Formats: sequence, structure tokens, C-alpha cells
Amino acid sequence: MNFKVSLLALPLLTLTAVSQAAVVDVSITNLTQGIYFTPLLVTAHTSDVHLFEVGKTASPALQAMAEGGDIAGLETIADGLSAVSVANAAAGLLAPTSSTTVSNLDTGNNSVLTIAAMMLPTNDGFVGKDSWAIPSEAGTYTFYMNGYDAGTEANDEIVNGGGAPGVPGIPVDPGSYSGTGGSGVSSSSANSNIHIHPGNVGDSDASGGVSDLDSRIHRWLNPVAKVVVTVK
Repeated sequence: MNFKVSLLALPLLTLTAVSQAAVVDVSITNLTQGIYFTPLLVTAHTSDVHLFEVGKTASPALQAMAEGGDIAGLETIADGLSAVSVANAAAGLLAPTSSTTVSNLDTGNNSVLTIAAMMLPTNDGFVGKDSWAIPSEAGTYTFYMNGYDAGTEANDEIVNGGGAPGVPGIPVDPGSYSGTGGSGVSSSSANSNIHIHPGNVGDSDASGGVSDLDSRIHRWLNPVAKVVVTVK
């Protein structure tokens, strides 16, 4: 009797193990004092693509999300890549110190996780994680997310109802702590690529100063969010 095992069969066994779908829960907590996250996009996709990359120029879809909270373009891109996505994971804004959970996300054959949402009030700031590798072993895993600047708009810190791509200004301050009459912190963006956000400057003048934002409430330090992933 021949007990030899064909080496040709081994790669097939390996491929079968890698392609097994992972079902995950994704819990996201806003760690800031006064910053809100717009509708979150949570998507599992293959490792050969990116919805955004730090150090690279923002795509129009990323710009629309970072300046106005519109995740539709990113979701469309993800759908075209056969990604598995949950849009608007918190069913609206995720307030400071609040959490939301995406339950039983079947990632299929996708191997990485990307998360993104605009940060309010900012000009083009967003919270995100690019292509986090989903573990193959069951367990609970934690990582943190930074606040990024899309590099598409100057951080003037003027709350004026803006938000359309290319239109200066901050759409809204959901917490209603902002003032009016700011002269503008900056009129240009020094870095046109996606980069770590320098943070809001703000001031304590509710009817003037350089910023409409309150330095006692709207400033932050990274990281701005905590993510706990449970692989089942």
C-alpha cells in the first residue's frame, strides 16, 4: 500500500484554510470630548486595494466624505470590489464617548477591514483605519484610530454650512458649542496629501477671534477612536 501524500495536494489544503469566511463583530468607540463622527463606513475587502492611503492624494470619494460626511462614493467603490460593507453603522452621528457595534459581519473571502467617517466640527478631518488585517484565529482584538486630514481644504475653522467638495468651511457643529465671527485660522492647506490631522486650534472668543471653534471643547489628541473586533 502506498502511504505517500502528493505534495500537489498541500497547496489546495492551504487555500481552503485561507478562504474560510470570518464572521466578526466590530465595536467602535468615540474617544473625544467634543468631536462627532458622521455616518461610519465599515467595510471588509481584499488586501490589494485601498479606500484611502496616508501620504497619498485623496480620491473624490474620500474628499466628499472628509468635507461633508458623504460616504456614498466610498461605498460604491467598495461594492465594485465585492467588498462586504455596513454603511451608517451608528444610524447617524456617533457622539463623543459613545459606542456602536456592527454585529455578525460575514467578511467572506475578504481579508482586511477599513473604517472611515468625517469628524465634526472640522474642515476635512476624518477618523479612519486603512486595511487592518483580519485575524484568522477566533478571539478579541483591539486597535485605535487616528484623526486624519484629507488635505483637500484649508482648516479655516469657520462654521458656515459648507461641506460640498471644494466649498470652504465647516458644515455644522453638532454639539452647538461653536461661536461666530471667526476671521479664519488658515487660508490654505500646507499638505495636499492625506496626513495626520494637526487638530483644531479654536479659541475662547464666542463672537470673534480666529476660529469659530471652542479650544476648550473641540481640541483633541490622537487616537480619537477605539475599535474592538471579535472574530468568531
